[in-house]
Amino acid sequence: MRIISSVCEMAAAALQHKRQGVTTALVPTMGFFHAGHIALMKKAKTISEQVVVSLFVNPTQFGPQEDLSKYPRDLQRDTRMAEEAGVDILFTPSAEELYAKDFSTWVNVEGLSEHLCGQSRPGHFRGVATVVAKLFGIVQPDKAVFGQKDFQQLAIIRRMVRDLNMPVEIVAHETVREPDGLAMSSRNTYLSKEERREAVCLYEALCAARAALTQKDISLIDLKKAVLTPISARTLARVDYVFIGDPSTLQPYDEQGFQRAKEVLVALAVWIGKTRLIDNMHIIKGH
Repeated sequence: MRIISSVCEMAAAALQHKRQGVTTALVPTMGFFHAGHIALMKKAKTISEQVVVSLFVNPTQFGPQEDLSKYPRDLQRDTRMAEEAGVDILFTPSAEELYAKDFSTWVNVEGLSEHLCGQSRPGHFRGVATVVAKLFGIVQPDKAVFGQKDFQQLAIIRRMVRDLNMPVEIVAHETVREPDGLAMSSRNTYLSKEERREAVCLYEALCAARAALTQKDISLIDLKKAVLTPISARTLARVDYVFIGDPSTLQPYDEQGFQRAKEVLVALAVWIGKTRLIDNMHIIKGH
């Protein structure tokens, strides 16, 4: 596996691969790899001749009071795991290379960024879309693989690619979960043993939503109650948001829209102690 930290070197390698006709899949990450990341890398390996994994803790998607300085990092461990997963290039740029002191160009995806995490983390998706656009420009991938755990992020990147006519195919990978259902996340490492036990309430809430949506006449209010019940039973859990809406537009349903809908996105963010976790489930009503 080749490790590249220079933007110029990565761009030169990408250009060479393009000229040689080598297909490339990019997996953008912030590192501290777990089985979810490895699944994305292995998926990328099946759809392209070459896999590039970017490892960059992007400062522009963190708010002033968020966990940028505490975000878990272990480059040596990540390098070993990426190599074992068959990654061809690990791209590890610095913030100084990606963001000049007078950096002033941003990518905003309007509409899709307003609700869910966009409401409680203003500016977050501007940072996400901008850094992904930059990575696409540098790496020049044919395909890019993203996990569905970050459903809103996935939708925003797809819209950005469509609207800006970027020649990149976005490939989604299903959420990778622990045996008890907790979605894998680097932030799970923040949890104490007790918090880890309580964190399963996110998955319990989504399963409750899926069960409730098998009922023909369930109301939006009753669905929200079903989602909140497993969370409220946990003493360390505090709800940031519960979103029930259109999986295509990421707009929340009102009662009338909910009753007409055939598909529902249930997404939530929950604080477990001092750690904020997210999860979601795309549900077909009646199934």
